[in-house]
Amino acid sequence: MTDYMMPFTRMVHLSDGTIPDAPLIQTRRLSDLSGCFADSDAENALSAANPIIYEVYEATQNPEVVGHLRYSTTVIRPGKVGDEYHMTRGHYHALGDRCELYYGLMGEGYLLLQTPEGEINAQRLTPGAMAYTPPYWGHRSVNTGKDNLVLLAVYPADAGYDYRTIADQGFAALVVERDGKPEIVPNPRFVKAGLQPE
Repeated sequence: MTDYMMPFTRMVHLSDGTIPDAPLIQTRRLSDLSGCFADSDAENALSAANPIIYEVYEATQNPEVVGHLRYSTTVIRPGKVGDEYHMTRGHYHALGDRCELYYGLMGEGYLLLQTPEGEINAQRLTPGAMAYTPPYWGHRSVNTGKDNLVLLAVYPADAGYDYRTIADQGFAALVVERDGKPEIVPNPRFVKAGLQPE
């Protein structure tokens, strides 16, 4: 006999991107992103305040097996650390051949993607924009606006997270403010896959 999982519905508040009955809500403060921002002096100056950078509302706790989907919303607060915009930590999928879909609900920013070798791609995120993350691409979201950037993400339940690769390599590009506008610039601290830092 088949053991059926029951269908369910969750409400996403379109006014702020929250999911009130989410089974898991993760709050990421500056201290949780230690070392992610390029300007360590600016990071240290903000460390006492330890501001919230983003929150993730996990709408599903499905089994981490083939055939299921998970979905969540991410709310990234506006602001900068030095001249670098607030962003998520970024990750690859533990199963590298899994993809992910991001849908912009509010605000503006970028989905910043990279291959392990350092090829960069940036997809603009605005309300209604649907950005596809193909297999094997690492990705992080960056809020370049003055309001919250809110995204809905859908991905295979068995994809898993690989945060270690980003922590070890860094991201090949940074999104910084230049003359009042966002600009994507190379990250001098990025380490290509298979290479050792100098």
